[in-house]
Amino acid sequence: MSNQDLYFTAQQIEINQAPLQSKIFVEGPPGCGKTTAAVQRSLTMIASGIPAESILVLVPQRTLGLHYTNAYRQVEFMPGAEPDVVTLGGLGQRMVQLFWPLVAERAGFQQPLRPPTFLTLETAQYYLARIVFPLIEKGYFQSAVINKNRLLSQILDNLNKAAVVGFDYQQTSARLKSAYPNDPAKHTLFDQAQECAQQFRKYCLAHHLLDFSLQYEVFHRFLWGEPAVRGYLNQRYRHLIFDNVEEDVPITHDIVAQWLPELDSALLLYDQQGGYRLFLGADTLTSHSLARMCAQQIECAQSLVTSPATESLQSDLAACVLRESQSPDPQSETAVEFSYHHFFPQMIDQVAEQIASLVKDQAVPPGQIAVLSPFLSDSLRFSLVNRLQEHNIASRSHRPSRSLREEPAARCLLTWAQIAHPAWQMKPDPEEFRSALIQTLDGLDWLRAHLLGQIVYSPNRADGELGSFYQIKPPIQDRITHLQGQRYEALRAWLQAYRAGEPVALDVFLSRFFGEVLSQPGYAFHNNMEAASVAYRLVESVQKFRRGVPEAQDFPLNTGFDYLNMVNQGVFAAQYLQPYQPASDDAVLIMPAYTFLMTNHPVRVQFWLNIGSRNWWERIDQPLTHPYILSREWPSNQPWTDADDWNTNQKALERLVRGLIRRCSEKVIMTSVEIDESGQEQKGPLMQAAQSLVRRLNSLKGAEHD
Repeated sequence: MSNQDLYFTAQQIEINQAPLQSKIFVEGPPGCGKTTAAVQRSLTMIASGIPAESILVLVPQRTLGLHYTNAYRQVEFMPGAEPDVVTLGGLGQRMVQLFWPLVAERAGFQQPLRPPTFLTLETAQYYLARIVFPLIEKGYFQSAVINKNRLLSQILDNLNKAAVVGFDYQQTSARLKSAYPNDPAKHTLFDQAQECAQQFRKYCLAHHLLDFSLQYEVFHRFLWGEPAVRGYLNQRYRHLIFDNVEEDVPITHDIVAQWLPELDSALLLYDQQGGYRLFLGADTLTSHSLARMCAQQIECAQSLVTSPATESLQSDLAACVLRESQSPDPQSETAVEFSYHHFFPQMIDQVAEQIASLVKDQAVPPGQIAVLSPFLSDSLRFSLVNRLQEHNIASRSHRPSRSLREEPAARCLLTWAQIAHPAWQMKPDPEEFRSALIQTLDGLDWLRAHLLGQIVYSPNRADGELGSFYQIKPPIQDRITHLQGQRYEALRAWLQAYRAGEPVALDVFLSRFFGEVLSQPGYAFHNNMEAASVAYRLVESVQKFRRGVPEAQDFPLNTGFDYLNMVNQGVFAAQYLQPYQPASDDAVLIMPAYTFLMTNHPVRVQFWLNIGSRNWWERIDQPLTHPYILSREWPSNQPWTDADDWNTNQKALERLVRGLIRRCSEKVIMTSVEIDESGQEQKGPLMQAAQSLVRRLNSLKGAEHD
């Protein structure tokens, strides 16, 4: 045994030392060291002479591959000679691009000689909106109380589910209607969504456009069975590591099952009681069936994260969620703490004070503390970050679905873009202009911004020109201050010079405006790394939109105008997937609970905010789709009942509770409020389970006392 092996468990050593030609299925709870062992095995393989580029690391989503990419950054590889860490969607896109001439005509594309255009979420919504909006004007979706962004995303979600589960997308409406046999209103919505999906798919095939669903289908249905493609993949990749198989989709499992016999080695990692991405099509049953394809199965039972107390807590609280009559372990009481408050702000204040005490009095690194909620609203994030700043404690939040449009820095940039392009006839309202001034001029307060904005800006002005500070009466200039006036005049002069020339692409404008104005001394973006990050992501989002929307034959195109128009209509909100940055010890993590689970980052202390909220338990209402019905597990023609809703919510909450606590080594602090942010009483199922646990522990103590 080497010195390095002394740091590994017996199961990790067994995985690392298995013959290089082995095919192994490893399962166990989160935190038992499966990924660590897989990373080490891949490094051992490379050290043994296996070419690094012949190793494929497959993950369900990019954040789950960070442990591998971070480890490989520490190794010096030859250019292009390192393991590939990808999702199947990413691998499929590469194959479609590489073998497009081979498959385009057979897949039904009407212009097979033209190169494919891969759509982002935004560009897919853009094209879909062109189809859906005229139908809405004709009366479609009248009974659906839903904003346009969610309506479009659910139509796309139906296409995606069909692609990753493996059924014809034209069967979606029939599947959904069979689960609601006596609800004609739902039937109408499903049929209308189906019609929109069909028209969108027809348009994509006519204009060589590939959204996520079409990329997946083309790879699975047309390329995977091609001898040339299989030959290429088998020559390139001889060794597979497939992590978090339980979070991936059935088609991925089908492809891996067919591929395994052709590979030299494979290591598949399965988290017991996982399946947090079921709403995205993940399938735990098809994933576990891969075990019988592997000659060796290893079970890692011992958690390297949880303590005996937190391990007992996850079992006892899960039993309370499922209302099982399990006697609790007294250790659970030492791993949990409850904090009750009347109003929401009191809860935030108390959480910030407790975090400050943990950091300053108990020497817990901030990065070992996670604050979790089912959703992370702007007000919650803002309040908590501000409270922690008052204690000089840094924090870091990550919301993958957070819209850039919600970021003040992005709103500022988009407001100036509208003012700089008067031909677009997009005039911000006075409040938006005032907000842009505050975000732009360093040190400008609300009152002076209001005063300046009232005088220099009017949305009713035909030419859209901004007034000059120097034309303001001297007493008012003094109130605004001449320093801020000079900064405003420099900004105004830049915009005037831009408007006098030829307009450029929106992403180019934003990049220039940021670099030449906003990032300069005297402006609020100067030395503001967070604002700079938002600006960078916004520019890249616009750039991807522009490149993903080629000139179409059937409607005129102005990508800058169209991008802003889509934002203003709420079709999409400048969404851009912010890369997840690995946690560090100097910042508290503030995240939605499911996002935290997908980071695979254990912590010492977790705060669960507002456990009385039903959002911990309740599935988001999706009137046009359904993640459980559109799965392989749901029997066709079986009605979906209220009991099914209740049972699936209960099981999801149990998985969530177990998953969170298994990523916590010391304590879970559960907070609740009587009245939430919206003024509603909070008595959700998670709070009921927590109260049940308290009663059981108190009863146990009473019995011991007797």
